Amino acid sequence: MKQQFNENQIKRIVVRGTNWVGDAVMGVPALRRLRQVFPNAHISLVVRPWAEGLFADAEFIDALIAYERKSWTSVLEQARLWREQNFDLAVLFQNAFEAALIPFLARVPWRIGYATEGRKILLSHALALPARRSSQHEIFYYLNIVREIERLLGHAPAADVAPAYSLKVSEPRQLSAIDKLVGFGANKERITVALCPGSIHSRAKRWPAERYAQLADRLIKEQGADVLLIGSEGERDVATQVKQHMKHEPLNLTGKTTLAETVAILSIVDLVVTNDTGPAHIASSLGRPTLVVFGPTNPLTTRPYAPSAEIIREPPDCAPCMLRDCPIDHRCMTAISVEQVYTKAESILRLAKLATGQSA
Repeated sequence: MKQQFNENQIKRIVVRGTNWVGDAVMGVPALRRLRQVFPNAHISLVVRPWAEGLFADAEFIDALIAYERKSWTSVLEQARLWREQNFDLAVLFQNAFEAALIPFLARVPWRIGYATEGRKILLSHALALPARRSSQHEIFYYLNIVREIERLLGHAPAADVAPAYSLKVSEPRQLSAIDKLVGFGANKERITVALCPGSIHSRAKRWPAERYAQLADRLIKEQGADVLLIGSEGERDVATQVKQHMKHEPLNLTGKTTLAETVAILSIVDLVVTNDTGPAHIASSLGRPTLVVFGPTNPLTTRPYAPSAEIIREPPDCAPCMLRDCPIDHRCMTAISVEQVYTKAESILRLAKLATGQSA
């Protein structure tokens, strides 16, 4: 860490992104800050193939490289690609050993990331884990890496300001999303609410399906809304449960859209109601009103970091437990009533109706 590098030597930068949707969005402020530090550098972001749709319109990067390790041959192929690209600096948001091995094999001169998983020897600049990680939002975990780069350049890191969390979706993609919704039966004259009742890696994060169903029925009957069920292929079972409990008919898009299409759809809806999952971060980063039902996870570190997001939480003594399955009675989620969520949703939709000239 004693050796400084010269920003004039850094013309091509590669950033190894994270593996999960929420984490990918939480890395956006760091990517934006990296662009500010190196306004003239070429910045490539390495992501898993699904994330291309998330960053398709990102103005703070120059190129996307899709990568998913299928074997150690994939690692060697990726290292060869990085070497051909002649990167000067590798910034590692991902903590895995492999994430440091690739730039090491690619002979990238400057390699900076956290000294996790025994990879310190592979890094030119190995960072200690932040002391406040468990009590600070996750976006600062990634921002801290960029701030260390600024320090190594001899710059005083910028004074603390509100991190730039936003993502954008182009108008053509939004128009395509409207056509997609119309194809599913949506009415362009109605307000639109997206519900995200699933979560891939934690059943404990899920607000009960029957409560999502009751909420959806009220939104359709009392607000005249088109209600969308949004989720991945792995969340079809949850969407089916919600639909089975409903009296009215939702528009079930679960497993029927790519991530790029989902992002575009979330950018045009009037409200998103979701568990603590990727869509919560996506929707709020797009500036859409977002209600997030929190149970076993910690909003201090993983809530959507945007003013358009609101947390709904009734924590018992055992929360946040961070468990994937509740060993008792799921009280953190069952304590949150349909009335609570609907009341907040109604308030948001009243403003949306006024904005569009509809009767509130």
